[in-house]
Amino acid sequence: MSLNPVLTAVTDRVIERSARSRRHYLDLIAREKDAGISRPHLACGNLAHAFAAAGEDKAGIRAQRAMNIGIITSYNDMLSAHQPYGRYPDQIKLFAREVGATAQVAGATPAMCDGVTQGQPGMELSLFSRDVIAMSTAVGLSHGMYEGVAMLGICDKIVPGLLMGALRFGHLPTILIPSGPMPSGISNSEKQRVRQLYAEGKVDRERLMDAEAASYHAPGTCTFYGTANTNQMLMEVMGLHLPGSSFVPPNTKLRQELTRAAIHRLTQIGPNGNDYRPLGHCVDERAIVNAAVGLLATGGSTNLAIHIPAMARAAGIIIDWEDLDRLSAVVPQLTRVYPNGSTDVNGFHQVGGMSSLIGSLLDAGLLHPDILTVTEGGFTRYRTAPHMRDDRLVWEEAGPSRDDTVLRAPANPFRKDGGMRLMQGNLGRGIYKTSAVAPERWTIEAPARIFEDQQDVIDAFKAGELDRDVIVVVRFQGPAANGMPELHRLTPTLSVLQDRGHKVALMTDGRMSGASGKVPAAIHIGPEAHAGGPLSRLRDGDMVRVCARSGRIDVLMDAAQWEQRTPATGPRGGFGTGRELFALMRDGVDSPERGASAILAAMDHMAEAEGLS
Repeated sequence: MSLNPVLTAVTDRVIERSARSRRHYLDLIAREKDAGISRPHLACGNLAHAFAAAGEDKAGIRAQRAMNIGIITSYNDMLSAHQPYGRYPDQIKLFAREVGATAQVAGATPAMCDGVTQGQPGMELSLFSRDVIAMSTAVGLSHGMYEGVAMLGICDKIVPGLLMGALRFGHLPTILIPSGPMPSGISNSEKQRVRQLYAEGKVDRERLMDAEAASYHAPGTCTFYGTANTNQMLMEVMGLHLPGSSFVPPNTKLRQELTRAAIHRLTQIGPNGNDYRPLGHCVDERAIVNAAVGLLATGGSTNLAIHIPAMARAAGIIIDWEDLDRLSAVVPQLTRVYPNGSTDVNGFHQVGGMSSLIGSLLDAGLLHPDILTVTEGGFTRYRTAPHMRDDRLVWEEAGPSRDDTVLRAPANPFRKDGGMRLMQGNLGRGIYKTSAVAPERWTIEAPARIFEDQQDVIDAFKAGELDRDVIVVVRFQGPAANGMPELHRLTPTLSVLQDRGHKVALMTDGRMSGASGKVPAAIHIGPEAHAGGPLSRLRDGDMVRVCARSGRIDVLMDAAQWEQRTPATGPRGGFGTGRELFALMRDGVDSPERGASAILAAMDHMAEAEGLS
């Protein structure tokens, strides 16, 4: 099957735009491979420090005859998704020894959970934790002790941060190893029903607590298709996981054997073998476009509209929201996974999952088949699924979906487009996820009600002030203002208003991820209000139109009158919960469309000063 011409055109656009920065990136990792820090370049004292506690692996590390694998782990046992990683380092060391290699924990990274910090001050650290994770990864790998990297991470900012950090050591082969989703709990529709009842005051906190605890109840990733599981999909369509490994449950024989196979494979793609596959060459422009296609085909989290540009920039690649918008016009939506449907990721996996999805997208010419993956056999291997047969790990052709209410082929999609629109107008530039919103709600025209904190929205709702057609504007929520926290606490409230028959939409320079639900939302709007962006000039009662059909976000007023408006000034991230430690991040961050990263912005300034960009 020939490639879709729009896929080809967008890829060519990305390649052309990235030509200079990508060339400098590839030059960097080539220099690092040949002359950068590595075990052969370390002095005896350096090496002795590094293997002093290595036990039975000490002799192997000292002799430097085989790969030493650096493990970067995001383990903690407070977060269900990362709790299974506690046993992985010991297992990985055993698996490495089976093939004559060694492994050491190179470093650990923080792992924040947006679910735990939702609506709390700590959420203002969440997006910037991605930069911290990238830097933590770089610290671990800076010792130069490793010829390959095993990365253990799952959730929202963790996978993008791990990849951003590891790409600066892109001469090293790298495999990401997932831990898998928890078993399914109560249905997502029931969880959402109880949340709305609580928002309306019809059930008490104990009933809400029971529902939440029945949903999030065991080790493993949350099972709705939010940012964490979108990350896992992304790593597979980029060829950075072993085929079919994204959604295999934790604490199973299959999960363990996939980890063993990943470590064995990592030892085969090192710089001293005949199948060298450095991370920086695996993550090229085609892999980044594949990531965007996967996001659109699955109706994944809009947080990836920020993370994909950031991960790409770490590899010298520039992709923007116009690229996503163009791809969305031709990439059909092929899945219905909550919040876009009633089934969770376990149900998606059981009916064919990633292997069936990738196979159908390849057949339709909607994925680049020639990307360099971490597995032998190329990207076509990713249409196979892993199974245990006679106590052995094997991969078998997945075939088509076994349930077209959950997963379909491109010839029979749920939607003909990918459900993500670039929104532009006199109110700025943002993103709108149409895939979870009923088409009759794609255009909302109503008076604006302006807020600068999501709690104020909830208070106004409880006071009956929003029981009407309204476009709720929550501003001063961008990365430079307060770190761009998620605004999920608004979803039940706005859903209640919508269910009462009102025309309701949300506009914000903040974030709403893949769990944002059924309410129309124009999000990530920039320039943000803190920088004097258009949202800062809105006033209560201004007539605003949000139209996903035309891709427009506009205030309906005379242009001259609009331009004369004085921008409002709002609050910024304050003290407490460690937020003051992230002031330098807020001061240095760039726009969400470029990845909302302070460290990448600073890196680009350095490159520009040295004539490298």
